[in-house]
Amino acid sequence: MVDLRAQFATIEKEVRRAIDEVLATQTFVLGPQLEAFEREMAQYCGRRFAVGVASGTDALALSLRACGVKPGDEVILPAFTFLATAGAVIAAGARPVFAESDPKTLNIDPQSVRSLATPRTSCIIVVHLYGCAAEMEPLLELASRHGIVIIEDNAQSLGASLNGKKLGSFGACAATSFYPSKNLGAFGDAGMVFTDGEEIAERLARLRNHGQTGRYLGAEPGWNSRLDDIQAAVLRVKARYLDRWIAARRAHAARYNQRFAKVDGIRTPVDKPDSVHSYYLYTVQIAGQRGNPAARRDHVARHLASREIASSIFYPLPLHLQPAYASLGGKAGQLPVAERAAHEVLSLPLYPEMTNEQIDRVADSVIEVL
Repeated sequence: MVDLRAQFATIEKEVRRAIDEVLATQTFVLGPQLEAFEREMAQYCGRRFAVGVASGTDALALSLRACGVKPGDEVILPAFTFLATAGAVIAAGARPVFAESDPKTLNIDPQSVRSLATPRTSCIIVVHLYGCAAEMEPLLELASRHGIVIIEDNAQSLGASLNGKKLGSFGACAATSFYPSKNLGAFGDAGMVFTDGEEIAERLARLRNHGQTGRYLGAEPGWNSRLDDIQAAVLRVKARYLDRWIAARRAHAARYNQRFAKVDGIRTPVDKPDSVHSYYLYTVQIAGQRGNPAARRDHVARHLASREIASSIFYPLPLHLQPAYASLGGKAGQLPVAERAAHEVLSLPLYPEMTNEQIDRVADSVIEVL
């Protein structure tokens, strides 16, 4: 799916030099590399502040707490997303409320959110799935009218944009992940929160460091969630290439789209004219069969595997049907678009260093089996 070795080969000398600088200073935690990376990423995303944390999951959980979400609150989020989005809500003591997906983009459906909002709703988490911008305007209007906080789950969409604004610049907070496979990936786990609120930024910085306001002085309970300087140094090198890598991803996606344009039974990703898709994942939908909706998708995946071509399913089971959240009462048929997507989505290999020949080999294999 992703060849990280191919990427490393292009930047190895720069990365080793950056790591050596950290080793020479022996400053590993909350040091100058992290401070510089936070400034650079805040500027990149058009936000006043960026706070580095240990993972994308921590970025979400800390954002919820910094924005005042408390036990007993309801947080609306899409059912069709990764487990971490709901896990962060549980960690904050709040109750996840699962919303339906937009049938075109598979992002959260604003109409569904509107129908689910109650006086107990304190937050909406908007996931920009696969690198595609969610429909922000109606969500921002709804949130403003009812005093609801919006947090962007930007883990898959760093570098993407909507109406000329970077994703991650719309909500009160935006959480991102630097997991190694991301468009901007660390050499391990790492994450970041973006915000324009000075008080929110200060609280985030406090919460990630045991709630301390001074040495051994805890203002509130926090935990250890710091992005270390070695990871920051690596990410600073890689960030210089992010836009170039996204441009390559978009070119590869366009080639896939062209190859699949006249093939029955396959839907390619939506790339809206008002936005720039970052293509963290190139995810198609293989139309299902009545009675066995995942059969054709799974057949394509097996066919690719027989030719030593990777593919992945993001995600095979919506959150409202996950065993972890059975106590919330989710039932099959409750969110039909999200459930259909789980039976039809298939992500194909996509990374900047792919060649046209590799893309065509994947496309030829998909077309052949369909």
